[in-house]
Amino acid sequence: MKIGVVSLGCDKNRIDTENMMAYLQEDGFELTAEVEDADIVIVNTCGFIESAKQESIDTIFEMASLKKDGKCKYLIVTGCLSQRYMEEMFNEMPEVNLFLGTANYKNLPQLIKDMVATGKRNYYKNDINTRDFTRKRVLTTPQHFAYLKIAEGCSNHCTYCAIPQIRGKYTSRDIDDVVEEAKELVDNYGIKELILVAQDVSIFGQDKANKCLLIDLLDRLSKINVEWIRLLYLYPENISDELLDYMANNDKICKYLDIPLQHRSSSVLKRMNRHINKDYIDDLFNRIEKYNCFTVRSTFIVGFPGETEEDYNELKEFIKSGRIDRCGFFTYSKEEGTAAARLKEQLPEDIKLQRQAELYDIQQKVMVKRMKRRLGQIVDVIYEGIDYDRQMFYGRSKSDAPEIDTKVYFTADDLVDVGSIYKVELVKMDGLDYIGKVRG
Repeated sequence: MKIGVVSLGCDKNRIDTENMMAYLQEDGFELTAEVEDADIVIVNTCGFIESAKQESIDTIFEMASLKKDGKCKYLIVTGCLSQRYMEEMFNEMPEVNLFLGTANYKNLPQLIKDMVATGKRNYYKNDINTRDFTRKRVLTTPQHFAYLKIAEGCSNHCTYCAIPQIRGKYTSRDIDDVVEEAKELVDNYGIKELILVAQDVSIFGQDKANKCLLIDLLDRLSKINVEWIRLLYLYPENISDELLDYMANNDKICKYLDIPLQHRSSSVLKRMNRHINKDYIDDLFNRIEKYNCFTVRSTFIVGFPGETEEDYNELKEFIKSGRIDRCGFFTYSKEEGTAAARLKEQLPEDIKLQRQAELYDIQQKVMVKRMKRRLGQIVDVIYEGIDYDRQMFYGRSKSDAPEIDTKVYFTADDLVDVGSIYKVELVKMDGLDYIGKVRG
């Protein structure tokens, strides 16, 4: 029987999908990239915020239609939304044959066999602190980069976030196991860029060793045959001078800081249960800017309960100050079971959307201004494909993470190979992308 998989949500969820696909393939199931050709369809869901939940539900029903109009005989739902609302979904979605949570993917092949043999619908909710760390992967990214999960869960308990309820407490992987997986990705696939992910990579090892082991991990990863190492999701309170200094002076580490600040106002940050305030943010950026080498990306929540006009203006002025290269702005999503959902002064949706749009407009101008400063520079670019409309190659610099940041379009006098890294001069801009030419 052919199995097709739809993976939704974050890159951490993508790794879960790759893990389950490896278990299925190892057990003899055939995987197909075309869900229309699949006998069994698996939807690995996201349940982080309301829009992600709606996307997951819409996708489940879209895949369920293949049971009527296509080859699909069985529909399976896994992941965060399934873990969080399993009993309700089991009762309200008779189209789905099997529900699984956020772990125990190694049992999936046998569960599928049982499902087919008995014809019974079922669900299996796992303990939220169950860990299913495995090095088995079927890569769904291009073969020049891969995500590498170094921990699971979160213990920060921000008042707006349901992740601790869905994924459990923060648990680091064994450092040797992470390094071995990295070696396998490089040796087996030729990976050039490793992207380290967790809910917070900056506290890796702290739950087990009583001290942060991130630099120890980076030191060991730097010794393997990989070109770039990128870190995603560094919580601001854990970015030490030692870490900044290490990143600035290690040529393999991308000078890219992905820091989820979420707000600027100290009063809003306190209600969010964030362990920072505006003075800490100023100090952090002063420390970062001393190095004059880092690209900074951040995310902000707009319209948090009780966010006053003064709070919002404080955030707006901070964005206007132009200290951040890239930003994502999300309207506050009221998540049941979280402390923030019980707060009074929930803001109307139209105010949230108005503030979000204004911040995006401000940040677009900031981004153009900051990008112009790099024109004329020669940077390393990893080649990813061809834009046939532009008749140009495209790729990413060390300042660009896959799927969320800008591209570098370029020309070359000689043939170029996908996944290889080239020196490209940034000649001009086209919107929020660079146009360049290979030099040397």
